[in-house]
Amino acid sequence: MPGFFSTLTLNQKLAAAAAALGAIAIFANPLPGGAVSIDARTLADIVERDADRIEPLELADWIIQGRSDFRLIDVRDAGAYAKYHVPGAEHVPFSSLTDAALPRNEKLVVYADDGVRAAQAWFLLRARGHAGAYLLRDGLDGWQQEVLFPALGDATTPFQQQRNARLSNVASHFGGRPRSGDAGAAPAVAAMALPTPPAPVAGAGVPAGGAKKKKEGC
Repeated sequence: MPGFFSTLTLNQKLAAAAAALGAIAIFANPLPGGAVSIDARTLADIVERDADRIEPLELADWIIQGRSDFRLIDVRDAGAYAKYHVPGAEHVPFSSLTDAALPRNEKLVVYADDGVRAAQAWFLLRARGHAGAYLLRDGLDGWQQEVLFPALGDATTPFQQQRNARLSNVASHFGGRPRSGDAGAAPAVAAMALPTPPAPVAGAGVPAGGAKKKKEGC
């Protein structure tokens, strides 16, 4: 069994975990005042189809546009959040997630350093009835790779030139800078200094776009 599990892709591992945890959660009590029924197969299917993911560049566009129809949740510890967090992210550590003021009708995008911890947060939110919960693909690692320090390709075509210009503009907006070479050069990204952390977002109560919005239901 361990050998078989090691051959699975990340999505397949998360799908299997969602199915197993879903079966357990059916008998748990993730919601105050009563149990909740969880369709484990549905959760596993969502993970396998990537229907639970938001791409880093897509999130960057939302932030640049000033959209206020979602909330960005950083579930890492306080030290990691203080060192750097995605602009507009609210700090809600994983251990406090069940007590956070997060209405169930809101769109929530959660992230950690990578996809695994955020996947646990996503599952917990889904178990608590947050149908609009999503993951930032590859977490903060993906944000660094694709937004802060994107790899530029050879500008041999108008399309590639346009793409490079877009990536450069996005990186500059968030205090990063593009890099040349192989897009998969993760060690090079890890060695690059992160921008100065943006101002913290206190508590879970301000949308990622910064504007207050009317709450609807619960």
